[in-house]
Amino acid sequence: MLFTGISQAATPAEGSRSATSQQRLQDDLNRFLTLLITQLQHQDPLDPMDANEFTSQLVQFASVEQQIYQNANLEKLLKLHENSQVAAMVNYLGTVAEVQGRHLLLERGHGEATYTLSENAADTTIAVKDAFGRVVFVTSGETTVGRHGFTWSGRDGNGKTLPDGNYTVEVAARRRDGKLLEVAQTGFGRITGAAAEGGQVKLFLGEASVPMEQVLSVKEGTPRAGG
Repeated sequence: MLFTGISQAATPAEGSRSATSQQRLQDDLNRFLTLLITQLQHQDPLDPMDANEFTSQLVQFASVEQQIYQNANLEKLLKLHENSQVAAMVNYLGTVAEVQGRHLLLERGHGEATYTLSENAADTTIAVKDAFGRVVFVTSGETTVGRHGFTWSGRDGNGKTLPDGNYTVEVAARRRDGKLLEVAQTGFGRITGAAAEGGQVKLFLGEASVPMEQVLSVKEGTPRAGG
């Protein structure tokens, strides 16, 4: 074998870029050609080298190079797709999005969310937490099966007005036997930005980022939680 390690250099580790793989392939090819020329210069004329061996390796290099260029083109297409999605979201800046999860954006002393109970509950507790995970407000919620809205004025349990920003809502509903029910939650917030991060397009509701696939709806105006 004239040269070893082709597959190692040409098959990049997970997460590496095509440009790195292409450089490694070029380095390996240069070493291979240097070794090939040296062996050709010093071969025995009465016992010449087998051309099939180095021809096979040259074909292998060409095949891997083609794959790397295909990967590079795929990366470019994915990047263009991400950029087009981000550009499209510019039209939604300032609109209100409903997103899956416990997000709650308090804006001008107004924040809304929804929760859906899988069945009737004996009691339901709603807790609002600040960015540090501290509970700032607690109240009782609805106990009937279905979707319910929750509106928060931005005041804590002592009536103090809290600053606008990102909060989370945790809804705990229990049956009569004390077991927790399944609760699906959504939150509302005004879209303030969009960005592509790690191959994923995210929207910003205030300072919080949300993957675009978690966005359920987008509309104009003030958030209104459905009841």
